[in-house]
Amino acid sequence: MISPSRRGFLTGAAALPLVDALQAQSTASGVPTKPLGKTGVQVSVLGLGGHHQARPREESESIRIVHAAIDNGITFMDNAWEYHNGRAEEVMGKALAMDGYRNRAFLMTKVCDRDYAGAMRQLEESLKRLRTDVIDLWQFHECNYFNDAELLLDEGGLRAALEAKKQGKVRFIGFTGHKHPRIHRKLLALKFDWDACQMPINIMDHSFESFRHEVVTECNKRGIGVVGMKGCGGDGRMLADGKVTVEDCYRYCLSQPISTQVVGLASMEHLENALRIARAFKPMTAAELQTISARLKDVAGDGRYEYFKTTQRFDSGHHRRQHGFAE
Repeated sequence: MISPSRRGFLTGAAALPLVDALQAQSTASGVPTKPLGKTGVQVSVLGLGGHHQARPREESESIRIVHAAIDNGITFMDNAWEYHNGRAEEVMGKALAMDGYRNRAFLMTKVCDRDYAGAMRQLEESLKRLRTDVIDLWQFHECNYFNDAELLLDEGGLRAALEAKKQGKVRFIGFTGHKHPRIHRKLLALKFDWDACQMPINIMDHSFESFRHEVVTECNKRGIGVVGMKGCGGDGRMLADGKVTVEDCYRYCLSQPISTQVVGLASMEHLENALRIARAFKPMTAAELQTISARLKDVAGDGRYEYFKTTQRFDSGHHRRQHGFAE
C-alpha cells in the first residue's frame, strides 16, 4: 500500500506520559476522538489537511477525498485563507455544501492578517469560500515572528476574533506557528482565552527547540486544545532518508496528549492508509519511546529535519511580506 502524505507524523519523548492527559474515545468508524481542550467538543484524532486535499488536478477528486474522510470518521477539517490562493477553501466548501457534509464536520480555517480590518475581511472571504455561516475554529496563521503577539494585540487582530465570536461567525479561537516554542509561549502569555493552539509534533522535535516539551504541557494544564502538524518535517526527508516509517510517525503522534494531528492526504490511497493505521492504533510503551528517541538522537538534535524552525523556507509569502521580508 502507498504511504500517506509526507506530513505523516511523530514526536519523540522518552519518559513523557502517553495518552494520560487526553483519553481517546472509540467511535463506530474505528477512528478515535479526543476532547479539544476545554471546548466540550470531541474531534477526530486525525485531521484532513486543507492544503493537500486541494492538490489533485481534478476538483472532483478533492471532493471525493473530503467526503470519504468524513464518511470514515476523519471529521476535523483543516484549511487556511491563503492556501492555493483561496482555492483550497473553495474546494472544501463545495464538498461540505453537498448532502449535509458540513453538519458532520468540525471546520477549522486560519486567518493571516494581524490587523482588525484585514482579519475581518479575510473572515468574510473564508465564510463565502467555505459556504458556511460559522467556522468552528478560527486560528491566526503562522505566528512565526517574535513580534506577532504584539501585532495581534496592538493592531486589532484579537479584537476582531472576539467580535467575530460574539457575532456567532466563529465558535473557537486559536493560533498556529512552526518557528520556535518561545513564540508560542509569548502568545499563550497574552491575557486572552485561547481555545486551541497548533504546532509541529514530530519525533525530531524531542531533541531540538521542542514544542512537545515546552508548549504541549502548558496547553494541557490550561485546557487549550493542541493541534499537531508537520509530523514528518514538512518535506518528508526523514521518511525518504529511511530514518522513520509512516507507521512509526502515526503511532507516536497518536500516543501524545494532543487533540488531533493534521495530515496531508492528497489521494484516496493516502487516506486509506491513514485510516488503516488509525484504526489499528496501540499507544507506544515508554520502552518503545526510549528506543526510538535514542536511535534518532544524533540526527534530531541539530534540526536537519526541521528546516521550518531554522529557515524561512516554510514561511508563506503573505507572512514574509507582512514582516517586511522578501519572498
